[in-house]
Amino acid sequence: MDEVQAQWERIWRTLSNLHWEDFAVALGIFLIFLLFRKVFTKYIYKLILAVSRKTPAETVTNLLMSFEKPLRWFWVIIGTYLALLYLPFHITTVNFVQQIYSSFIIALFGWGFFNYFSQHSTMFTKLAKKTNLEEDSMLIPFLSKFIRAAIVVLTFVIILSENGVEIGAFVAGLGVAGLAISLAAQDTISNFLGGVVIVTEKPFSKGDWIETPTIEGTVEDISFRSTQIRTFSDTIVTIPNSTIANDPITNWSTMRKRRVDFELGIMFDTPTERVEKAVQDIEKMLRSHEGVHQDVIMVNFTEFRESRLGIFIYYFTKTTIWSEYLNVKEDVNKKILNILKEDKVDVAIPSQNLIVAEPEKEEVQKVVKELENDKRLKEGDS
Repeated sequence: MDEVQAQWERIWRTLSNLHWEDFAVALGIFLIFLLFRKVFTKYIYKLILAVSRKTPAETVTNLLMSFEKPLRWFWVIIGTYLALLYLPFHITTVNFVQQIYSSFIIALFGWGFFNYFSQHSTMFTKLAKKTNLEEDSMLIPFLSKFIRAAIVVLTFVIILSENGVEIGAFVAGLGVAGLAISLAAQDTISNFLGGVVIVTEKPFSKGDWIETPTIEGTVEDISFRSTQIRTFSDTIVTIPNSTIANDPITNWSTMRKRRVDFELGIMFDTPTERVEKAVQDIEKMLRSHEGVHQDVIMVNFTEFRESRLGIFIYYFTKTTIWSEYLNVKEDVNKKILNILKEDKVDVAIPSQNLIVAEPEKEEVQKVVKELENDKRLKEGDS
């Protein structure tokens, strides 16, 4: 601090003896670098990019594009430094000022690499293709966010080291603070680990229709902490990754076909030949239907119910889209109704039959005599 104070006192004494020409020259140096910055970014930089795109090494092109904005600020920083260097009070020799400029340069490098490891980086695109992850919508953003966060931390640590901060003590302090934070943020850590499980095991991807014991809908986004699901009521539900990673997950989007199964009830007194004819006609219709998957089709007379006969119908639709699935199912049901009508088979209506047996003649006569005796007794009393 004494050195800094002494430097400022010398600067103040020098300022009192400066002429306006010195300030004009320093300002001119700064404006020249601003002009060069504009010429560089508009012409020279574009020329370098055009040449680099013709070379097979795409990494150079990607780095140049990532450092475009940091380079613009680089010329501003160099211009101010050289302008101050021209002035006779030698402010640039002050350690504090040098540390500020070196911190700016380090931050520009960190900014460039931060841009390079963006989600849409060519490096991640190549990685996805080599690992057959081109259709995966979770791993690339996850890696991008992780690496960019690491770059921010590393840049910050290097700046601290450049400014004389003991990194060892700083890291030790971070360790103690990290232990305290980890104890207070166990849920956050478990959610992060749950996100890692989701990304590595890939039980679902962004855009998939999933169902858990607590929620059903379409996956909107997956972050370090939580997963956002849009329900069929068009609302967004945010679920912690630790919760969804431990729940059984049904991914309906991975269906290759969609199942339909039900029991068709027909009248109990339907003749056997009509039942057999209806079963054969329904199966034949399903075998020829363009919307029905032909791998598994089952139509069988399987059940004797209390008031009906049961025909089991089991098939799959080719489409898994909900609206198309309903259209196929509706068309099949209409054709089944037509088949039953043609084969003179009636659909059973839920009902109960009450059968009363005819009483014995002697019991009827006994009851009649008891009623007559009761009638005479009543007449005698009156």
